[in-house]
Amino acid sequence: MAHVIPTGWRELTALGAAQRELETLTVLANGLPDDYTIYHGLHWTRVHQGTAFFGEIDFVVVSPSGRLLLIEQKSGFLAETADGLCKAYGAKEKSVPIQMSRSMHALQTRLDQSCPNPSFHLDALLYCPDYTVRQPGSAGIDPERIVDATRREHLVAVVKSILPLGAQAHPAIDKLHRFLADELELVPEVTAVAGQAGTLYTRLSGGLTHWARHIECDPFRLRVIGTAGSGKTQLALAVLRDAVVAGRRPLYVCYNRPLADHMALIAPSGGIVATYHQLADRIYRGAGHVPDFSQPGAFAQLEDFLSGFQPDESWLFDEIIVDEGQDFQEAWKDNVLRLLRPSGRAWWLEDPTQNLYGRQPVRLPGWVVVRSETNYRSPQDILVQLNQLMGNMHRFEAGSPLTGSGVEILVYKDAPDLLKQTKRAITAGLSAGFRREMIALVTFRGREHSLLAPYDHLGPYPLKIFTGQYDLLGNPVFTSGDIASESIYRFKGQAAPCVIFTEVDFEVLGEKECRKLFVGMTRATMKLILVVSERAGTAIGGPRAPSQERS
Repeated sequence: MAHVIPTGWRELTALGAAQRELETLTVLANGLPDDYTIYHGLHWTRVHQGTAFFGEIDFVVVSPSGRLLLIEQKSGFLAETADGLCKAYGAKEKSVPIQMSRSMHALQTRLDQSCPNPSFHLDALLYCPDYTVRQPGSAGIDPERIVDATRREHLVAVVKSILPLGAQAHPAIDKLHRFLADELELVPEVTAVAGQAGTLYTRLSGGLTHWARHIECDPFRLRVIGTAGSGKTQLALAVLRDAVVAGRRPLYVCYNRPLADHMALIAPSGGIVATYHQLADRIYRGAGHVPDFSQPGAFAQLEDFLSGFQPDESWLFDEIIVDEGQDFQEAWKDNVLRLLRPSGRAWWLEDPTQNLYGRQPVRLPGWVVVRSETNYRSPQDILVQLNQLMGNMHRFEAGSPLTGSGVEILVYKDAPDLLKQTKRAITAGLSAGFRREMIALVTFRGREHSLLAPYDHLGPYPLKIFTGQYDLLGNPVFTSGDIASESIYRFKGQAAPCVIFTEVDFEVLGEKECRKLFVGMTRATMKLILVVSERAGTAIGGPRAPSQERS
């Protein structure tokens, strides 16, 4: 089986053209031998005479000899025109030969810049599994480089014929793979791979994952202060991957258990992913102790143990990534960094606006600090609404091109009305086209104080709720519903296409309330529905619940 980058693609589900690409990826991965590498979703940019071109190469297949085959997939119907094959995108038609030529030229240019001495051979192939090309000679593409509906079962054989094995390995093949890994957007949105978003994932525009990894300092100590949706967790995944590829031993630590569970699903093997207390538990057990979580103070006992722990070689790491660092206490920071080798690299990722526990910022004297203040995950409408709510307390910058979804606000007057309006919000999400597994119900209150916590159904809608139990493999156990229901504290670090932020209740809009609103509202990647109490609606300047909305 061929090696596929990025990993985790088998857990993805998608619709339309994206699903067809995943099907093709399965065929290529299963049909090509281990010696081949497949890069999926390669993005490129280039500037020509002041104009920026943006595009996507669907697949790049690399043979050990350093030959590259760019595969452009066009699903559905194609038009055969006097200028060659065209693909319709809405009311516009785009030339397939021109698209492929631009992709080839752009990648060759970037490759020549990054690897100026070695020479790598590039070739291109058009794969149109749903369309039979009637006039291959006038398609604008070499007919031998077209695999249409009549030849789709021969796709793997054609790829093998273009990229035959047997040639000597290229001396700079490792450099080529490093280049492609940097060009490729390797990190899909965490929630899509973990199954929360189900069919969608968000690609960051530009930056944090790319340029933060190119910062140089000695010793390497980097503090990334980034707003929600800026790409901190995507950066953490990329750093984990870099460390494993380079043969370094990485450790990823966060405070939030659901986030750690998600990361454990998609992180590359070769490192450790844990919450702070999971890490303490593992070290404690490794020293021959067994914690008794049925007794009060068990977690405090773990913290005290870790504070006095002096690591041996088995608990030293070359790379340490702390995610959601705003949730850490000063002593925890010291205990984690004590596990770093003297020559190791440390990353501290945090967002002070998401500090829901009121903890003081940890001190990291001498660390290089970078800030990323643009949210690429949430639609512009949500950021506009947040800025209106926060007034002069906070301002947030939107980087997502999505807009027009609007923020719906439903108001409830009492507990029975809360249930009614929350069910109404779920119905609204479904009516907007979101499937149940694409909807997350997030409560403003913690599980212990939420009026919704006892419910595993809301009307006809079964909810997927954490039971508080874990299976024999340490995986969290949920009820069998298909609409995720979590508190704002457990849902930090995650996202969903449609978020219903419910049980929003407060009398005065202060700093703590602003932070909770920010965290909850920025979980949405496409659609947000707020279910707020009458007094909270008044505090944020929203409407009171009219009688017809409660009927």
